[in-house]
Amino acid sequence: MSVKVILAGGGTGGHIFPAIAIANAIKKQQPDAEILFVGAKGKMEMEKVPQAGYKIEGLDIAGFNRSSLIKNIGLPFKLVKSFFQVRTIINSFKPDAVIGVGGYSSFPVLRFAQSKGIATFIHESNSFAGKSNILLGKKATKVFVASDKMEKFFPADKLMITGNPVRAAIAHATVSREEGLKFFGLNTDKKTVLVVGGSLGAKSINEAIDAGIDQFQQNDLQLIWQTGKPYVAQGKASANGKTNVWVNDFIKEMEHAYAAADVVISRAGAMAIAEICLVAKPALFVPYPHAAEDHQTVNAQHLVEKHAGLMVKDSEAKEKLLSSIIALAKDEVKQNELKQQIAKLGVADADTVIATEVLKLIKK
Repeated sequence: MSVKVILAGGGTGGHIFPAIAIANAIKKQQPDAEILFVGAKGKMEMEKVPQAGYKIEGLDIAGFNRSSLIKNIGLPFKLVKSFFQVRTIINSFKPDAVIGVGGYSSFPVLRFAQSKGIATFIHESNSFAGKSNILLGKKATKVFVASDKMEKFFPADKLMITGNPVRAAIAHATVSREEGLKFFGLNTDKKTVLVVGGSLGAKSINEAIDAGIDQFQQNDLQLIWQTGKPYVAQGKASANGKTNVWVNDFIKEMEHAYAAADVVISRAGAMAIAEICLVAKPALFVPYPHAAEDHQTVNAQHLVEKHAGLMVKDSEAKEKLLSSIIALAKDEVKQNELKQQIAKLGVADADTVIATEVLKLIKK
């Protein structure tokens, strides 16, 4: 018997790529499963999900704007409109289950599904749960989490520790360091720093890298720099003529980037951390300070305490980021310590575990 599953959420790659990984795992176990994504109009899921081969419906919804209260005036109207859109989508598709992965569109879809008695599942990727997920968790069929000690946010009997789903291209990559470096047109004999500020870029990281870009050449280092769209023109202008720097707004082939990297600078989103744990790279994390409940700092601190990562505060990036990463790139002992500790936290099969549990529970 075919099953129908809705995956709801998005906004950033940290929500979208795990959702696609779960969808692929469901299809692998049950090829005739019908899968529909629901996202927010204007967000990156509307592009990335169809590229992965799935249909997506977009909602007219936005999140609460913390930096400009005036922009929240239309929020109640958008929320009401989105609930009407969700009702139409669910009544038409008639899903057996709805899986929420976080992001603006996740809440109204799961909320409506719960009111209709449809099985709902939550994947909470962070070590500090968001308010929407905490609220939805009370009526969820199951809550999949990345780490332990989540009973303070969700009913203990609903919890299942699965880790975070990592895209298959990264989880099962066989790219060598040499292949990775050649892919980016870089020298195989030099140490390489990978900079990823999340799928949308990171202003503080970009500005720190830009201000000290000449220091990479001075220290015989290479740079692979994902800027995000807002900073790409400036990044390319700064890198112009520098053969030791590769720069672009987005890296689709992250398995090549991780293979090429000796050390990594990254935001501390849950999915970025999950990937770096799995590829076991020495990393310096710069948590995004405006994330809900400051969860990125909690994520990074979790690694620092386990001697599995280093951290520089966003507010200190301009002063400390370059010197810290150059020091790490030159310290093989520290690199090996971080590699050994972060490798212990890598999980390769979270998508399969989640898919198996979802299919088992909706077939009961």
